[in-house]
Amino acid sequence: MTVLHLVESPLARRLRAEDQDEDAGRLSPDDRLTCHVHGRWIHQCVSSPVHVHPVTRHRWCRRCERPLTVAIDELAGTVRMTCPGCGAGGSGATTRLLAACRASLGVVTARRPAAVA
Repeated sequence: MTVLHLVESPLARRLRAEDQDEDAGRLSPDDRLTCHVHGRWIHQCVSSPVHVHPVTRHRWCRRCERPLTVAIDELAGTVRMTCPGCGAGGSGATTRLLAACRASLGVVTARRPAAVA
């Protein structure tokens, strides 16, 4: 009889661990590196309208009353969120979201093999 061993991906492990930590009150939803809604790394889905929240000001410009645009460059390792109206739009909530996206991007890019020149 052959036993099938399922290998859990780093993303699946992280999703499960963050779900458990959030449910136990050990992790703030703002500090997750994964998205429980999309089942992805947060930097991979943060541009979704689901991640815009005018009340908490996640990806939201109060002054212009519009969602912030997201620019992620995985090669350069950069994440930016700006208001298409005024060019600013930052908030404490967006600052935390940016930090989570940068950390998530760092986890993913650290796993990639170095490019061969």
